Amino acid sequence: MGGDFAPVNVIAGAVDALRETNNRFEIAFVGPESIIRNQLQSYQAGQLQYQIIDASQVIDMHDTATASLKQKRDSSISIGVALLKEGKVDAFVSAGHSGAVMSAATLILGRVEGVSRPTIGAFFPSEKGVCLLLDAGANVDCKPQHLYEFALMGSIYTHEMFQISTPKVGLLSIGEEESKGNEVVKEAHKLLKQSKLNFIGNVEGRDILSGKADVVICDGFIGNIILKFAESVPGFLKTKVKQVTAKSILMKGAGLLLRKTLRTVLKSLDYEEYGGVPVLGANGVTIIGHGKSTPKAIKNMILRAEEMARKGINERIKEAMVTAR
Repeated sequence: MGGDFAPVNVIAGAVDALRETNNRFEIAFVGPESIIRNQLQSYQAGQLQYQIIDASQVIDMHDTATASLKQKRDSSISIGVALLKEGKVDAFVSAGHSGAVMSAATLILGRVEGVSRPTIGAFFPSEKGVCLLLDAGANVDCKPQHLYEFALMGSIYTHEMFQISTPKVGLLSIGEEESKGNEVVKEAHKLLKQSKLNFIGNVEGRDILSGKADVVICDGFIGNIILKFAESVPGFLKTKVKQVTAKSILMKGAGLLLRKTLRTVLKSLDYEEYGGVPVLGANGVTIIGHGKSTPKAIKNMILRAEEMARKGINERIKEAMVTAR
């Protein structure tokens, strides 16, 4: 029941994921059983591998994150994460209340051994591939140790998921010099410099899209601002192109020629391509999706969650934390 267009988009995306993978895994739909079953009837889903777990309550966007978990214990988020905790499912995916999902992942699943705070990442296209930004909003205030742990988890994720042998880690600051930044950034710089990570030093905002680093580390306050700004770019560019090309017949013709190219360029900025953001450090594979997630975004969230579970990302993180200590 998560997201602005639930359950229609959620079920459509899940059905697409099952059909595209030829039933490689099973989907457990968590929510009001009658609503889910009625929606599934329109997809001729008889040959698909799924089950329905009834949940009578829904956490909406007006509910507070932590309180809603206590007040709505029969919600789809609470029950879904509990299933993951009990080992009855291998991953949990939701486009619902992101704060509630993050709280559930932390409070119900607990943390991977050695992790101080779980973090959520966001993906940005770069000139050389994909850049993972950590933290994207889960931890507004961070200590240097937290930033170091984010870097370690981000390196493991990009190594396993994107097959980057030694991911380059950059620390977001207001200048490349080691002396730049606030006290938290300066202390985090020392920890990262002493670590065995492929730390390339401080990076600036412009370096995210240039591909200078594979993983960029910052606190969640800055990271969320960057994420929300980036989400506004495709819509802004489309609007500006329409405004400019509407001024004359000649410009309209040029606009038609540019449309296909622009669509291709903007595709790399589209959150649908990445599906959702992983919660790293929680003791269970969890993916948080955008509230406006389309069926395509839901499908990609599910496929990413399956890959994370199959590659044992949490086990790799635990091993790395033990070794680092």
